[in-house]
Amino acid sequence: MRAVFLDVDTLAPVDLDLARLQALPLAWQMHALTLPSETATRIQQADIVLTNKVVINADLMAQAPALKLICVAATGTNNVDLVAAKARGIQVTNVTGYGTASVVQHVFALLLALKTNLLRYQGSIKAGHWQRSDGFCLFDHPISELAGKTIGIIGYGELGQGVAQVAQAFGMQVLIAARPGSIEQQAGRVPLEQLLREADVISLHVPLAENTRNLIGTAELALMKPDAILINTARGGIVDEAALADALRDGRIGGAGIDVLTVEPPRDGNVLLDASIPNLIVTPHIAWASRESRQRLLHLICDSIEDFLAGRDVSRRLV
Repeated sequence: MRAVFLDVDTLAPVDLDLARLQALPLAWQMHALTLPSETATRIQQADIVLTNKVVINADLMAQAPALKLICVAATGTNNVDLVAAKARGIQVTNVTGYGTASVVQHVFALLLALKTNLLRYQGSIKAGHWQRSDGFCLFDHPISELAGKTIGIIGYGELGQGVAQVAQAFGMQVLIAARPGSIEQQAGRVPLEQLLREADVISLHVPLAENTRNLIGTAELALMKPDAILINTARGGIVDEAALADALRDGRIGGAGIDVLTVEPPRDGNVLLDASIPNLIVTPHIAWASRESRQRLLHLICDSIEDFLAGRDVSRRLV
């Protein structure tokens, strides 16, 4: 069988072990990246296609008559036309659970940096403020503890649960939001509006869908405490970026840690990249990207391909 990895460089493979993937009984073609204009040619004769972000739509599937399996090297499958794949008998599988430790770590890296004013203190030292201080400490910026604070988690899958566990270790109280759009009472969960009003920290862990797009906008930000912190390591479109920028500039919320933007990479700019916005840390979609996380992702892809080659249905893995 012929297998194609369309965008292997999206996994930054330089520090990964690809031996297990390369040892599979497949004729491999691995491409660093693939432009939309190149996709049809590269998958035309493939039995198995691996993609992280390259779009595989119905037209492309129609031009790849041998295609039997699409492995998405990510949790989200919005880049694959699942309806068309099912109609053509093409199995689609994704990977889940590989990045939990990495994402949870990043959530608290952002949160701790904001609550301790870490970047501002680094800036003060670089500017020579501590060196000229009269005392042995520098008190230029406020510091607050996580202990005793309330974290509100929106999206309580594996990632949300992982964040909750670490939050409790810090001595935080945990609130869990009801599922967006749900009208049923859910045990142990509170309405989104209540969570926004009561939480000192809000962490987002929902997928981007019609019921979560711009879930946090002007109205929702207005409900938050004036010193509340918003953390988004999920998807950029969940937060109205212009509304968040305005809320931070006006001091209506305490700060934000953002790992994802609506368009990535932001070649044409983004309102949240304005360096003058206070109490904002933006990182380049790296919450998932520890070496260990990326290696686990590759092993899970190998599991799926091995099961497929053994005749097992791997589309059951899709969530």
